[in-house]
Amino acid sequence: MGLVGGIWLSVLGFLGAAEAFGQKDRLASATNNESMIKFQGWFGAVSAIWGAWMIISSIMNLGWVSVAPFWWTCFFAAGLCCTALGLLFGVGVLKTFAKNPQAQAGLDATIAKLTPYRSMFGIASVVVGLLSISSIIFLR
Repeated sequence: MGLVGGIWLSVLGFLGAAEAFGQKDRLASATNNESMIKFQGWFGAVSAIWGAWMIISSIMNLGWVSVAPFWWTCFFAAGLCCTALGLLFGVGVLKTFAKNPQAQAGLDATIAKLTPYRSMFGIASVVVGLLSISSIIFLR
């Protein structure tokens, strides 16, 4: 994932787990600014696309499981967390690209299923992001 990916995932995780870290009120007041909402939507949309690519890439590199099972699992978990939190944050932006009402309804159903697990995905993202950052710093 690299240093940039670890930082991106950690920031995304802190945003997702704001409730668990007791920052819900402070984050809510900061997101009342319209430019912050637009930024969060694009941040989420890019994260969802990038996370989907990470999932595809981890499946394509399934051979890593025999060589480095821990790091493959971290890479796959990062893809799942990035996709889930990206969908939660970027649903508004992603809906502008989906013109089909059935696609928008499917996106709404997915968001409804993911919303209860937002804090869990956020905490997992922070952990995997910090693992990625620490592996770059300490293992080289």
